[in-house]
Amino acid sequence: MQSLKGVLKKEINLDEIRQRVSMLSSTSNSDQESVTYRCNKCKDLGGRIQRVAQSDKPFDYIDKWEDCSCVRDRMVERLMKSSKITEEFQQKTFRNFEEEGRPDLIKTAYQKAGEYAKNFFDIRSTRKNSLALLGRPGSGKTHLAMAVCNYLLKKGVGVHYFPWVEGFNEIKDNLNTLETRIRQLQQAEVLFIDDMYKGREKPTDFQAEQSFAIVNYRYLNNLPMLISSERTISGICEIDEALGSRINEMCRDYKVVIQGGIEMNYRLRLED
Repeated sequence: MQSLKGVLKKEINLDEIRQRVSMLSSTSNSDQESVTYRCNKCKDLGGRIQRVAQSDKPFDYIDKWEDCSCVRDRMVERLMKSSKITEEFQQKTFRNFEEEGRPDLIKTAYQKAGEYAKNFFDIRSTRKNSLALLGRPGSGKTHLAMAVCNYLLKKGVGVHYFPWVEGFNEIKDNLNTLETRIRQLQQAEVLFIDDMYKGREKPTDFQAEQSFAIVNYRYLNNLPMLISSERTISGICEIDEALGSRINEMCRDYKVVIQGGIEMNYRLRLED
């Protein structure tokens, strides 16, 4: 997935831009009034040419390209669309996470997820660059991991969302695209696996084989992951010790296990 940094580094052809500006300038007022632009600041050119005086030659100027703010906005929009994150989940943020009155472990998870987001750009290329929120259902694991995703997307980082059950059902329904989909999950800038090992006591052979291929590739290439699961690391290791130990190593600095009773389930508290 292409990052914002890569897009912004794209070479600008100033002659082509000048030509487009000239065409816009020569358009009659009536024609201009009928045109609708996504960005009225740059007229969808993506920026403007700035004439800058050279410090050592005050009467000599050079043309420099300045990106419009809409370039970043559109890149974030494209990243959101390709992330597979639903519109509902795009609204999950740290700000609207209900922390007050929750058990201490929930507050710890909130703080750890926020710390991970804050430090992401410093740790992203290291071995310990991932986040794991594990344990009780309804404790806010998906909300917090999604808040990290939305924060990173707005910073121009590509994120791919993979809900365990639905994701593998989709892959099995389209086995002709298996290789492409697995490669996409392996190589995504950041991968969020939600509800890992959900739905069965043990994963199918297909799930086990493909999930190891995904996690192992990312482990070997220091590619960040966000993991939510009702299972602990020891529970994951009971299913696949090689996979569980890799996840544990990658998430060692940013891992919270939420244990306890039904009081941890916020969704049930809302029904009272």
